[in-house]
Amino acid sequence: MEQITPKLYNWASILEQGTRDQAVTTASMPFIHPHLALMPDAHLGLGATVGSVIPTLRAIIPAAVGVDIGCGMIAVRTQFTLDQLPANRRPLREAIERAVPLSAGAANRKISREHTERRLAELEREAAAAGFDPASYKKEWALQLGTLGSGNHFIEVTVDERMRVWLFLHSGSRGVGNKIAQRHIKVAQAWCQQRGVDLPHRDLAYLEEGTPQFDAYISQMRWAQHYALLNREEMMDRVVRQFAEWVGATDGVERQEEINCHHNYTEPETHFGERVWLSRKGAINAEKGRPGLIPGSMGTASYVVTGLGNAMALNSAPHGAGREYSRSRARRTFTRDDLRTAMAGIEYRDTDAFIDEIPAAYKDIDRVMADASDLVEIRHTLRQIVNVKGD
Repeated sequence: MEQITPKLYNWASILEQGTRDQAVTTASMPFIHPHLALMPDAHLGLGATVGSVIPTLRAIIPAAVGVDIGCGMIAVRTQFTLDQLPANRRPLREAIERAVPLSAGAANRKISREHTERRLAELEREAAAAGFDPASYKKEWALQLGTLGSGNHFIEVTVDERMRVWLFLHSGSRGVGNKIAQRHIKVAQAWCQQRGVDLPHRDLAYLEEGTPQFDAYISQMRWAQHYALLNREEMMDRVVRQFAEWVGATDGVERQEEINCHHNYTEPETHFGERVWLSRKGAINAEKGRPGLIPGSMGTASYVVTGLGNAMALNSAPHGAGREYSRSRARRTFTRDDLRTAMAGIEYRDTDAFIDEIPAAYKDIDRVMADASDLVEIRHTLRQIVNVKGD
C-alpha cells in the first residue's frame, strides 16, 4: 500500500502517471471521506479511475459509479471434473452462442422462457415502484435481458486446481443501464452548473443527498444494478442448460457453489465512523469472509476469492486485470497470430474482432493478485477451456 496524498491510498504496483493524476483529482473532491482507495488494476476511466473505491458524504458522482451500472460476474461450480467432459468442445461453444445473444446491441428475438418471463415481471414491478419506464431509456430493454454484450464481457467454461468444472461469466446492465448512467451524468453536470460549482473535471459532477435529482438517480441506478444481477442469472441458466445437454447430464447440473457479485455500483456503508455512499468503480466488495470473483483476461486465469476486510482499502478488492493498452493501441500492436498463440488449448471463436482483448493488452493478472494479497485470499484458480465473447 502506498499513500499518495492524505486522501488517496494506492494498491497498484503498476500505475501510469495519467491514472495517478486522475485519481488525485477525484480524491480532492470536498466530500471524500476518509480517502479514495486505488485497486491493483487501476487504469484511466470516464471522470473517475476504473479500479477505484470512492466514499462520499451525502453526495454521489454518477460517473464514478460507471456507465455499465451493476456490471459484475457470476460463477457456478458443477459436479463434473475435466475428465468427464467430451473431448470436442466446439459444439458446446456454438450451443452457448446460440442460446445467449452476443455483441453490443444484441437482443433476444422473442421471450419464451419461463424463467425469463419471471425475471422481467419482477423488473417491471420494481420500475413501476421506482416511478419510471425503462423503455424511455432503451426500448429493447426486456429483449436484452439474457444477452452478453461485447468488449471484455465473456462466458467461460473453466476448471479449478482440482480439475472441477466451473461455469463463469461477466456482464452488466446492457443498453438500459448505460442510458440511465449517461442521463444522470448529464443531470449532475447541469445541477452543478446551475449552482456555480467549480469542478476540476466535468465528469466529476455530483448530486447532493436530499434533492429530487439525487433520489431519481438512486432509484433508477438500483433498478439497473438489479437488472445486471438478474441478467447474469438469466444467462447462467441458459449456459447451464447447454452444458447439461453437451455432457449428457440427464439429471441436470448440480450448482454446488454459486457466486454473483457487482463491480460497478454504489451502496451506503459505514467506514471510519461515517455513513458514506461507497462507489466501487471496477472493484468488488471484499469485507471479511465475503466470497468474490476476480477474472483475468481471455486466455489467462480467473480467481474465486474471500475478502479479508481491509479497512484502509474500504473492504474492497480489484475486479480484474485492468487494461494496459487502449483498444486502438492493442490493434496496432498485436496480430491474430499473437492471439492464437495466447489462446492455445482453449476453444474460442477465431476472429480478428478479439485482437484488442488479447491478454497482453491487460495487466498481468498474477501481478494484480500479488498486489491484492492483503485484500483477498485466493480460494480457487480457474483456467479456461472454453471462451465465448461478443464482437
